[in-house]
Amino acid sequence: MAKVTVYITGSIAAYKGIEVVRGLQKQGHVVRVVMTAAACKLVAPATLAALTKQPVLTSLWTDQDPIPHIELADWTDLAVVVPASADIIAKLANGLADDAASTTLLATSAPKIVVPAMNSHMWAAAPTQRNLKQLQADGVTIIEPAQGMLAEGYAGKGRLPEPAAIVADVQAMLTANGPLQGRRILITAGGTREPIDPVRFIGNRSSGKMGMALARAALAAGATVTLVVGQVSVPLPQSPRLTVVPVESTADLLTAVQREFSAADALLMAAAVADFRPTQAADQKVKKAADRADWQLTLTETTDVLKTVADQKRPGQLVVGFAAETQNLLANAQKKLASKGADMIVANAVGGQNGAFGSNRDQVTILRAHQAVDQWPEMSKDGVATKLVTQLATMMKSGD
Repeated sequence: MAKVTVYITGSIAAYKGIEVVRGLQKQGHVVRVVMTAAACKLVAPATLAALTKQPVLTSLWTDQDPIPHIELADWTDLAVVVPASADIIAKLANGLADDAASTTLLATSAPKIVVPAMNSHMWAAAPTQRNLKQLQADGVTIIEPAQGMLAEGYAGKGRLPEPAAIVADVQAMLTANGPLQGRRILITAGGTREPIDPVRFIGNRSSGKMGMALARAALAAGATVTLVVGQVSVPLPQSPRLTVVPVESTADLLTAVQREFSAADALLMAAAVADFRPTQAADQKVKKAADRADWQLTLTETTDVLKTVADQKRPGQLVVGFAAETQNLLANAQKKLASKGADMIVANAVGGQNGAFGSNRDQVTILRAHQAVDQWPEMSKDGVATKLVTQLATMMKSGD
């Protein structure tokens, strides 16, 4: 349990700060709130006071304490600015202290997490990016905004990440001494793309949600995580203990995993890896032609990344593979367990109305050699990831 101060500032996403406060409380943390004058125009301080059972600090001139910003700064184990407006980012980066929020932040020596939310033009503006770099240089953790529809009615980068994801990232920072403390976990996520020509590719429907959930769960358990990520449609976790390695094709993925695997204690291969690629990619865009109505591609198998890497594992290393199947789930997963050299296969059904691709929920079956098949109930992908990481930690501890 930690003492967390949440700063809500003047972004239209201020209402989501309430969900973050509730999420942190559900994790068992004690939460107090500071609000800027602009935030008070968007969300009533009385709402946060009722939730936290603590007065909300909105002014330096209060009857409760003659120096409230110092009392709260000394109380704080972690400061979370959510949503963080361009204004508060600029103040924090430049040491300004002209209201309750900026003054308390300046006085706070505890770690800080800043979660920006603003119009995409404001986010991309040179002063904002310069201020963010300064905050990072000062040791502040930045959880970047997501792509999506903005309040102005058009899409862009600047949307606040979902509150549950923010809470998970905060929890990861607070639980760095968990059961995987000191362990290095390598995770692959998202889909690979195999080029057909400079503008076309063969891809798949993977959203990357399972891989992101695994990364958050491993970070929450205290691990140092390397995330090798292909194409994803969800935000990446943010943590000082996270290294992100972007890749495009299956060959890129193999190169990255082989490079990182020797330093890892475990590999979780959640990426949706292409099984085939064009035998030869065109150097230029293939144009329509009057003398043909079709275009046939010749495909060849890609390298089996899971098997290749599992064959190289040393004693004590664990390799977990994922089997996404549209039919004969158990039979295909058993075959994969026997042929790939993995210590565990996490099997799930994809495709159809209830498929796992893109969904926030999943139902998986765990297969291990010489053990009974373990079918888990349907749960959120974050729930699957947490349970899987807990099992991984147990396996590492027992040397199993």
